[in-house]
Amino acid sequence: MGVTDPAGPVMDRDEVDRALARLDAEHEAIETSLLALQDHAGRRLLEGATLTGTTRERWASAEASITLLWAYFDAYTDALRSARDIRARRRWSSREDLVELTELLRGESVTVAGSATATANAPTLSGSGRLSQSFSLVTLVERMNQLYASSLDMVVTSDAVWSALPARIDLLAAELQRTRRLAHSVGVRPGEHPAGDDLERITRVLTALRERVVSDPLAFWVPAQGSSAPGGGRPDTTVYDREARALEDVRREIDAVLTVRQDAEQRLVRLRDVLSRADRTLAEARTARGEVLAKIAATEVPVVSGPPTVLQEQLATAAEYRRHAQWHRLSPLLESLEQKAEDELLRARESLTAVTAPLAVRAELRGRLDAYKAKVARHGLAEDPFLIERYDAARRMLWSAPCDLRVAEQAVLRYQHAAVDLLSTPRVPEQGGPQDRRGEQ
Repeated sequence: MGVTDPAGPVMDRDEVDRALARLDAEHEAIETSLLALQDHAGRRLLEGATLTGTTRERWASAEASITLLWAYFDAYTDALRSARDIRARRRWSSREDLVELTELLRGESVTVAGSATATANAPTLSGSGRLSQSFSLVTLVERMNQLYASSLDMVVTSDAVWSALPARIDLLAAELQRTRRLAHSVGVRPGEHPAGDDLERITRVLTALRERVVSDPLAFWVPAQGSSAPGGGRPDTTVYDREARALEDVRREIDAVLTVRQDAEQRLVRLRDVLSRADRTLAEARTARGEVLAKIAATEVPVVSGPPTVLQEQLATAAEYRRHAQWHRLSPLLESLEQKAEDELLRARESLTAVTAPLAVRAELRGRLDAYKAKVARHGLAEDPFLIERYDAARRMLWSAPCDLRVAEQAVLRYQHAAVDLLSTPRVPEQGGPQDRRGEQ
């Protein structure tokens, strides 16, 4: 075979036929891809949308690329048609035909003329300074693949964002409107309740988010790391997810308010009951203090304070909120009052315990004295004069008013020690006389 410049060795008929078959298959695949790109829903949306930001810039480049793609494809189609015509001249192609086919199939024989706009915006021709270029068919296919991949990536990513985010935002916005109506029904309004302010803010954010997603979808795309496939990545839902969580928090707050509306009366009744019990306990503590001061001497009895009027005032305010259906105000007030009421009841009980402590000490001493008297009686020593004297002294102190607890305790201890000593002494019967009254322990 001869040599041509720059296509290289002249192809034989079999090489030409194989090359034409391969190019025919590539032509069909490219045409199918271009038609699919032309009919892609994302491309149609891009053509009809008012774009901003990154999406507007990339769509201008993608449009130029698509224009060049068709120009390249038309040139490729013409070159392939010419090659088929030359090959069809004769069943056995002449050398001149093979030289021409070799130049056409392997040389830079395809010239593509582009518009100034396409040349300026398409990434493959940017900076070349020419409105036309010559390619070999192989190079032309490579250029078409590059342009197709970049254009498809832009179209697919935009379509993916548009398919994912606006619909979700609309659903969230519909849920937001339902929540706003519910909030309004329970008095949760902007300027009056934090949840009402949150609903206003979420509304503004979602409105702005949807507008930006529609006009600049590529601003909400996160490319996949290490992926070169068109459309590799995912929509960025960070802002959407944040507002969805905020709306859920508001819904929980409103549910709490609704719960207040349903059981407000029961909770108010329970509050009145708890405060009433606290008042009665404090009254009992004050009465007990008077009794202690009268019956117990030489002891300090804590002062019992009266019921706090602020809780009653807040309870009246809560009842007023309920009458006027101000549930958003009633909810936090009830929660605060319930805790304060329980604390007040606990304080009243502690006051009663502290006030009646001296009486409890006296009762314990009385019980201990009687317990030892019973023990002594079981051992037959109830008539012992010494024990009777100690018992009577302790009893007079414990059953007299006012009772000096310190002196009474010492008297009980003396009786207790005397009883222990007597119970631990062995009993020895006297000869010729009556038995000793003291029995063995």
